[in-house]
Amino acid sequence: MLGRQLIDGQWRSEGTLIPTVNPSDLDEIVGQYPQASLADAQEALAVARAQLPSWSRTNIQKRADILRKTGDLLLARANDVGTLLAREEGKTLAEGIGETVRAAQVFHYFAGEVLRHPGQWHDSLRDGHNVIVSYEPVGVVAAITPWNFPIAIPAWKTAAALAYGNTVILKPSEFAPGCAVQLAEMLVEAGLPAGVFNLLLGNGRVIGQTLVEEADAVTFTGATPTGRHILQMAAPAMTKVQLELGGKNPFIVLDDADLDVAVEAAAQGTWGQTGQRCTGSERIIVTKGIHDAFVERLIKAVDAFRVGHALDSSTQIGPVANLAQLEKNLGFIERARASGAEVAVGGHLVEARTRGHFLAPTLFLDTDNRMELNREEIFGPVAGIIKVEDFDEAIAVAGDCELALSSGIATTSLRNAERYRRESTAGMVTVNAPTAGVEYHVPFGGRAPSGFGGREQGSASAEFFTEIKTTYINHGVL
Repeated sequence: MLGRQLIDGQWRSEGTLIPTVNPSDLDEIVGQYPQASLADAQEALAVARAQLPSWSRTNIQKRADILRKTGDLLLARANDVGTLLAREEGKTLAEGIGETVRAAQVFHYFAGEVLRHPGQWHDSLRDGHNVIVSYEPVGVVAAITPWNFPIAIPAWKTAAALAYGNTVILKPSEFAPGCAVQLAEMLVEAGLPAGVFNLLLGNGRVIGQTLVEEADAVTFTGATPTGRHILQMAAPAMTKVQLELGGKNPFIVLDDADLDVAVEAAAQGTWGQTGQRCTGSERIIVTKGIHDAFVERLIKAVDAFRVGHALDSSTQIGPVANLAQLEKNLGFIERARASGAEVAVGGHLVEARTRGHFLAPTLFLDTDNRMELNREEIFGPVAGIIKVEDFDEAIAVAGDCELALSSGIATTSLRNAERYRRESTAGMVTVNAPTAGVEYHVPFGGRAPSGFGGREQGSASAEFFTEIKTTYINHGVL
């Protein structure tokens, strides 16, 4: 696949080409993609700004129709997009198709949001006056997206931005840009005017600062250190910033938990999609009364996972997405062993029918919250069990981490569930369900330093993608 950039409605493939490698088969080059230059970024910013007035005033039914058709195209091509996603990022084929379907649902949701997004009308405190509150586009939006959800995250940032009348420059990860190219093709096919959406490819270090400093708003998903750097770059220009960042998410299992439910939620939340989810469980906190029975069942569940080529129908867990991430994961495993943690299952590379980045799902026992394993985001199929005395200690351990994205609890007590819902500092809480698995119609995000700015998805998206204007009208003279 020869990837192309999209600037002002024109497809371009000039420049140094960057290859992507199939993490399930290191002998396969999936695509070749050009590296955007500073000149490309500046041109994309200029054309996006030039198109902003017309797009922001486009008839709302036309805007809705374009988003609806884009969603329809994603559904119709879900198998093709999902297959490319599996080859380039490493999710299993079922996960890749499922992610593409979710991207379609996001576009369909925001097609409706175009029509239902309200303003406000108020009586004034002054006789003969009224007040109108309107929500206007924030402007040119730069969307910088990661490799772990290469179609869903570009979809929910792009669809929301376009729905509220903004123009967009999308810069996907250089590790898995193919799905973003296909999304751009579908937006063009759906009738989006030239220049309203622009696609830049390659390494963000080349063009990132220009996008952050010259766009009106930047929405970024990625690692917390990078998010901090973007925030610092945005501050002098007072660029509006939305950051969805890292997690070190706790999953508490109480003595009264349903074992079947607890094991399933922990296993899926921790190792699903190769553990490469910012909302995945990385600290499993278990009270002592259920600890041994839970651990025994969880080890069996983890050991039974089938690791292999993403396109094999029997595969449940695909490869780690790229070499850099694999090396990071292996480093965490080595240091956890050295710190005294016990490997209960996994901790080694796996051979498959092809050369790939296959890592066995790994579970450590005898860990505590002081270990690096339980302090730093791993972003892979690795987690540790922390044994605690009781619910009070579980809550304290869960909260003893600066990252506050997602959290979960397994319990059959409504009182315990409600207490944890209130006391958790995370932006999201799950009860008897995996910590991962967000839905597109409700807010998504965490508290700083796991997030910054307005929340993503659902009607909460309007907070970031619009600006409020309050108009006072003296209608007595009109």
